[in-house]
Amino acid sequence: MFKKLAAEALGLGDIGKIIPSQDYDKVDSDDYILSEDNEKIFFLIKSKRDEYCFTNRALIHIDGASALDKKRVLRRYEYYEFPFSNIALQTAGTIDLDVEISFNIGNVPLMISVTKSQIDQLKDLYKALLAIQQAVHHNQALLNFSNDSLQKAITTVASGKQENVSKSQELRTINEYIFAWNTTSFDKYIQKDFSKIFEKYINN
Repeated sequence: MFKKLAAEALGLGDIGKIIPSQDYDKVDSDDYILSEDNEKIFFLIKSKRDEYCFTNRALIHIDGASALDKKRVLRRYEYYEFPFSNIALQTAGTIDLDVEISFNIGNVPLMISVTKSQIDQLKDLYKALLAIQQAVHHNQALLNFSNDSLQKAITTVASGKQENVSKSQELRTINEYIFAWNTTSFDKYIQKDFSKIFEKYINN
């Protein structure tokens, strides 16, 4: 018992393992993916306390406060709402038993340890997360450009005089146009499914 508690305190008791795809149906995370909306697991790390499930849409984290406590908390982070940042991969030293990947998802910092024999698979995840980070950043920049163009167009229209058009009609027309523009821009530039990125980097 003492050895178990000591390992927990040192962080040695929670080194995760990367779960093969054929065993995804045996983990708790599988119960929480939105399979009805074509959500699919692409990468999964399981330790004594936690599960980190990377789907094409979100990171599902089943958080166990302690390996000695059965209580667990489920958290879901959609990639487009909680962008990745500060992604880092720490390889193993001579006496290390594990390797680590760390990142922020939104404002939440996470560090995941994996047995060092699975370093090559963790490198694949590292590349996939970097690619998702870049895609979200690129899409957000395009959305900002779109919004900026709209504001400039509104300013230009507002500075002109519309003859034979009532103020209420002009306001309604502009409002409908802005709503349609924003809806189209959101659908075009906010990416929610990152299947292609995972398919490109995972197991390749």
